[in-house]
Amino acid sequence: MSGAVLVAVAAAFGNLLQGWDNATIAGAVLYIKREFKLESEPTVEGLIVAMSLIGATLITTCSGALADWLGRRPLLITSSVLYFVSGLVMFWSPNVYVLLFARLLDGFGIGLSVTIVPVYISETAPPEIRGSLNTLPQFAGSGGMFMSYCMVFGMSLMKSPSWRLMLGILSVPSIVYIVLTVLFLPESPRWLVSKGRMLEAKQVLQRLSGREDVSGDMALLVEGLGVGGETSLEEYIIGPDNELTDNQDPSGEDQIKLYAPEDGLSWIARPVTGQSTLELVSRHGSMASRSGLVDPLVTLFGSVHEKLPETGSMRSMLFPNFGSMFSVGGNQHRQEEWDEESLAREGEEYASDADANDSDDNLQSPLISRQTTSLDKDLGPPPHGSLSSMRHGSLVQGNTGEPVGSMGIGGGWQLAWKWSEREGKDGKKEGGFKRIYLHQEGVTGSQRGSLVSIPGGEAPTDGEFIHAAALVSQPALYSTELMHQQPIGPAMVHPSETAAKGPSWSDLFEPGVKHALVVGVGIQLLQQFSGINGVLYYTPQILEQAGVGVLLSNVGISSASASLLISGLTTLLMLPCIAVAMRLMDVSGRRSLLLSTIPILILSLLVLVVGSVVDMGSVVNASISTVSVVLYFCFFVMGFGPIPNILCAEIFPTRVRGLCIAICALTFWIGDIIVTYTLPVMLKSVGLAGVFGMYAVVCLISWVFVFMKVPETKGMPLEVISEFFSLGSKQAAVNKNN
Repeated sequence: MSGAVLVAVAAAFGNLLQGWDNATIAGAVLYIKREFKLESEPTVEGLIVAMSLIGATLITTCSGALADWLGRRPLLITSSVLYFVSGLVMFWSPNVYVLLFARLLDGFGIGLSVTIVPVYISETAPPEIRGSLNTLPQFAGSGGMFMSYCMVFGMSLMKSPSWRLMLGILSVPSIVYIVLTVLFLPESPRWLVSKGRMLEAKQVLQRLSGREDVSGDMALLVEGLGVGGETSLEEYIIGPDNELTDNQDPSGEDQIKLYAPEDGLSWIARPVTGQSTLELVSRHGSMASRSGLVDPLVTLFGSVHEKLPETGSMRSMLFPNFGSMFSVGGNQHRQEEWDEESLAREGEEYASDADANDSDDNLQSPLISRQTTSLDKDLGPPPHGSLSSMRHGSLVQGNTGEPVGSMGIGGGWQLAWKWSEREGKDGKKEGGFKRIYLHQEGVTGSQRGSLVSIPGGEAPTDGEFIHAAALVSQPALYSTELMHQQPIGPAMVHPSETAAKGPSWSDLFEPGVKHALVVGVGIQLLQQFSGINGVLYYTPQILEQAGVGVLLSNVGISSASASLLISGLTTLLMLPCIAVAMRLMDVSGRRSLLLSTIPILILSLLVLVVGSVVDMGSVVNASISTVSVVLYFCFFVMGFGPIPNILCAEIFPTRVRGLCIAICALTFWIGDIIVTYTLPVMLKSVGLAGVFGMYAVVCLISWVFVFMKVPETKGMPLEVISEFFSLGSKQAAVNKNN
C-alpha cells in the first residue's frame, strides 16, 4: 500500500496550496486596501477576495466533463501550472485589474484541485485505507493555512510589509507541485480502464499495490464500467463439499463448486432459497428502516458492516485460496489469440508483457478469452459451444462445469462470475454470465472460523460453513445484442467497446446515480450552511473579547498582526483533530463520525447563542465563547469538514464519476458564495445570536439527513458501493409503490 499512500500525499499537495492561498489573501488584503485606497470601495475589496471563489465556481462547471475526457492527471498538472502562473502575476500586479485577473487564475487552480484530488485519491487508494488517505486533503489544506499565517504574521512585523511578496510566494511551493504531478503521479487506473488502456492500467496498479498479480483489481475495474442494470441481493451458504451437499441440499441443485488446489480441497456455495431479495433486505433492516424513516440503502450498507467479523475485517476473508484457484484442466484450444498486451499466464507466473511503446495500441485487447475446454464434451457446454475463463485469474466451477472467475477485491469482498441458464420462449435454454460480489456475513456452525480468520488459514472441518451475502448482476462485459450475432456462449465485448460510449447526461437519471446525487448534493449543501464560515468570521472578535488581543498588544504586536496570529493558532488546533479523524475514518467509518460529531457542533452553536444573549460578565462570556469556538473547529474538521468530499468521491460509478463530482463541487462553491455574501446581511437583520441559532438548526437537519440518507462506505470497493446504490434505489421504489 506504500505506493498508494505516497501518491495520495503528492496529490494532496494541491490542497495545501489552496489553504496557503486562503490564509495569504486574508492577511494581504489589509495592505492592498492601503496601497490602492480601497477603504471607500468595499465592492472592489470584496472582489479581490472573492475572485478566486468565482474562478473556482466557473472552472468546476466543466471540470467533471474534462476529467472524464482527458483524465485526472492532466487536470492536476493544469492546476499546478495555474497556481504557479497566478502567483507570478500577483507578484507583478501593477494595478487592481491585473490583480483581479491573477486571482481569477488562482481560482481556476483551486477549483480543479478541490474537485479532482478527492476523486483521484479514491480511485487509486485501497478500500481498507481509502478514508484515511482522502482525509489528507483536509490535513494538507489546514497545514497550508497554518504555514501561510506564520509567514504573513512574520512579514506583518516588518516596517513596510509587501502584499505582492505575500501573494507571489505561492509560486515557490507551486513548483514542487508541478514536479510531483508531472514526474510522480500516475494516471488513475480506473480512468485508464474506462478508455481501454489495459496495459497502462495494469502497470499503475502494480506500482500502487506493490504486487505483480493484479488480475483481481483489473477485473473489478472493468466491472465498474457499467452504469445501472438489474442488481439483486442473494445469500449463500458456503462450506465443505460433502457437508453442504449431504446435509443442506441433497439434490445438489443451484450450487457453485469452489476449488483450492493447494490442499486438494473444495467447497460448495449454495444459494439460500425460500426468501426473496426484498425479504432479505427487510430481515437485515431495523424497525426504523421498515417504517420508512431510514433509506433502505442505509440499511443495506449497514447490514454488511454489522455482519463483518472483527478478525481480519481489513483483508480478503472468504477464501484464503480464492486468489490462486487453478484453471480447469483439459486441452484448451484458443479460438482467438491474445495480442501483445494480453499474454496469458501459465500457472502463477506472468509471461512478459508488451513493449511499453505499444500501450496505445491495446484498445482491442479483451480481458476475457473465449475458449473451449474438455469440459465442453464431458459436462455440457452453454449454447453454441464456448466457455469463458478469466485470464490471469482463478476459476470457480459451477455444478454443470462452467468455470467462473473469482478473486479478492479488498475489504473482505470477492469478485466472481457464474453461468446461469433458463428456458426461453421457444423452449430452448438461454444462458448468460452473472457477476457476483461475495461478502462474508458470519460463521454459523463451528465458531473456530478457520476459513475466515486470516488469509492462509486452514480449511473448514465438519460442521463449519460460512454465511455470505452476494450482489448479483449482469457483468459490464456482457452484451445481449452480440448473443444473436456471434456463435459463442456468453457474448463478451472488449472494454474499449464498453468505454467508447463515454459518460452521458442520460446516465445521471439512472436510479442508482440519482440516489447518489441526492446524497452528494445534500451533504455538500448542508455542510456549507452548517456555520463554518460564520464561526471563522467571528473567531477574531471572540478571541479579542477573551483578552488575547490586549495581551498581544502589551508585547508590542499591532492589531493586524494579532489578528493573523490568532487565526494561525486557531488553524494549528485543527491539525491534531484531523490526524485523529484520519485514524478513525476507516475504523469508525464516515457515517459514525458524522453522527457523533454533528451534535457537538449543535451544542457549540447553542452555547454561542446563549453567550450572545445572556450577560454573564465579560470574562465568563469570552471564556465560554472561546471554548465553544475551539470545540466547533475541532469537531468540524473531524467530521463535517472532510467527509462530504470523501463520500462524493466514492458513491458514483466510474463512467460518470467526474461529471457527478463536478455537480457536487459546484453545489459546494455556490453554497459557499451564498453563505459568504449573506452573512453580513444576516448579522444586521437577526444579529449574532440569530445567525448562530439558524446554523444550529441547519446542523440538526444535517444530523437527521445523515441518519436517514447517508450510508456507511468504509472498506468497500467503489464498484460495490455503486451496486448497492442501484439495489437501494430499487428497494426504495418498491417501498414507495407499496
